[in-house]
Amino acid sequence: MKKIALFVSLLLLLLAGVLMYRAVTVFSDTQYQVTQALVPQELNEGQVVARFSQAIQIPTISYDDRSHFDHQAFSDFHTHLAKSFPLVTQYTKQTSIADYSVIYHLVGQNTELKPALFMGHMDVVPIEEASLADWQQEPFSGAVKEGVIWGRGTIDDKVSVLALMESMELYLAQGHQPQRSIYFAFGHDEEAGGDGAKAIAEYFAQQNIQFEFILDEGGVVTEGIVPGAEQPLALVGVAEKGFVNFHLSVKAEGGHSSQPPEHTAAGIVAQAVVAVENHPFEAKLDFFAMMFEKIGFAMPLSSRLPLANLWLLSPVVERALLAKPSSAAGMRTTTAVTMLQGSNKSNVLPTVASAVVNFRILPGDTIASIRAHLVKVIDNPLVQIEEHLANEASVISPTNSLGFELIERTIRRLDDNILVSPYLVLGATDSRHFQALSNNIYRFMMVSLNPTTLKQFHGVNEQISVQDYLQAIQFYYAMVKQSAEG
Repeated sequence: MKKIALFVSLLLLLLAGVLMYRAVTVFSDTQYQVTQALVPQELNEGQVVARFSQAIQIPTISYDDRSHFDHQAFSDFHTHLAKSFPLVTQYTKQTSIADYSVIYHLVGQNTELKPALFMGHMDVVPIEEASLADWQQEPFSGAVKEGVIWGRGTIDDKVSVLALMESMELYLAQGHQPQRSIYFAFGHDEEAGGDGAKAIAEYFAQQNIQFEFILDEGGVVTEGIVPGAEQPLALVGVAEKGFVNFHLSVKAEGGHSSQPPEHTAAGIVAQAVVAVENHPFEAKLDFFAMMFEKIGFAMPLSSRLPLANLWLLSPVVERALLAKPSSAAGMRTTTAVTMLQGSNKSNVLPTVASAVVNFRILPGDTIASIRAHLVKVIDNPLVQIEEHLANEASVISPTNSLGFELIERTIRRLDDNILVSPYLVLGATDSRHFQALSNNIYRFMMVSLNPTTLKQFHGVNEQISVQDYLQAIQFYYAMVKQSAEG
């Protein structure tokens, strides 16, 4: 018995040694090593901030009901861009798409170099009437108070549009001659489906234009959001989830509730909904493993130990990540029952009952595979399954491309305390329409968010610090300049 206990003890010691050794050795520092920091460009802070503030004051709101579209607001926004950035207006070719989306093209001298495309969107989401009293500054005031710029669009996504235009204006003022063509593409209805961006992508396809890389909104510099990451972490989206709504419906004869069948249409739909919720999609660590590979070396030992030993501890890591909806969403195709409908009166049996289930699709899953999953788990031919508003998940862009390496290098040269990591964008961006135009699509904007300010995305008191906005201009200037140089 003593020999068995000794043998087990030795095995446990050996296992502990292996786990600890791997925790110390598996992760290496593969971050871009800064040898020369970027020299910040001189900016007239007052004028730069004023132009941004004025852009925020123009209520370019996207509504799901297109009849509410404010044509004048978008016209005013275009006028503001033309007035604020005369060199961009003079030296780039502009193409209007779908009335209010726009392309700017700075022609490069070397036609053998594929162009680079930088994206943003001019529209913003509406303000909920009930939330108006909670805003510390008027939502479209563009107020600048104590180093903070307030208003809808300061984060999502006028920051990208205005910072890109500032960067191009500065680049042109310095008299540079681009080798690589640079394109800007600004959609006008990203928040309502992105028809403008879709039309832009179709225009590029018709022109047979392929891009070296595409950079759209998406990831940000996070602080205190990724567990175990003690340094600021720039999350560069290398893929984004797709989405699909599946409408589940059951038809029945209806009638008075005093003489119900064994299962009403509403009851059958309810059973289907429960079956769908009780059979979530398989969780996968692929995207977290990609992130850990880049930042694992900088995480505390308590985090590195399980992350370096997924061969043994992956169930532990999965449980921890699945415990939070934010991290669980990065591991699987999510299932969200969002709408239910039955009879319009309590004593009337429904002739039709329905539910809508929204899925956010993890790369690797497809709309077809989700439908097959629903058919299997519902297992009832009375339930009709129809898809609406569908878009497949994106492909995964490489991290060894010119585009990703340029993004990483620029971030690190601006601030080498920031670590850079690939990640999966959980929402949808306009770049989803551009899959056929480049193998290298990335989603990032140089904005810092923490757990508190992250809630301002589409929320109350959206704001950005003046310093963050100036840093966004420095980032885009460096990206444009380096890309244009070839």
